[in-house]
Amino acid sequence: MVTRTRFDDSECPVARSVDAIGDWWSLLIVRDAFDGSRRFGEFQRSLGVAKNILTARLRTLVAGGILESVPASDGSAYSEYVLTPKGEALFPVIVALRQWGEQYFFTPGEAHSQLVDRRQGEHLRTLEVLSADGRRLGPDDTTVRKVSGQ
Repeated sequence: MVTRTRFDDSECPVARSVDAIGDWWSLLIVRDAFDGSRRFGEFQRSLGVAKNILTARLRTLVAGGILESVPASDGSAYSEYVLTPKGEALFPVIVALRQWGEQYFFTPGEAHSQLVDRRQGEHLRTLEVLSADGRRLGPDDTTVRKVSGQ
């Protein structure tokens, strides 16, 4: 069995973030949670993932503080999974992946889902990376700086 490489002690925030998320199933679970899924069966039906894989991913997301397991809102004996503030903070990541996918993986006119503003019903403006003073930044406008521990 291949041992999974861990990045939870890496100095790179991207590596630590990827380590916390784990894999594509986890991101799709988070996407579904944003879309309103709360119960194991809802995630399983939406994703079509094997129950053992879903169980493992949900456990990892709960252990990582991204989801929380709570009693069912209808008072039944079931549990539900809700996004924590840490999980909700993934919203821009999910939007960025969605917008990147819309731009590069669909042909013009091909059917796909679209995220819209609930109040206005309009497509979202493309996310941008902005400087502290509001300038739009690209890869050539940034550099990585190491921050020393306190």
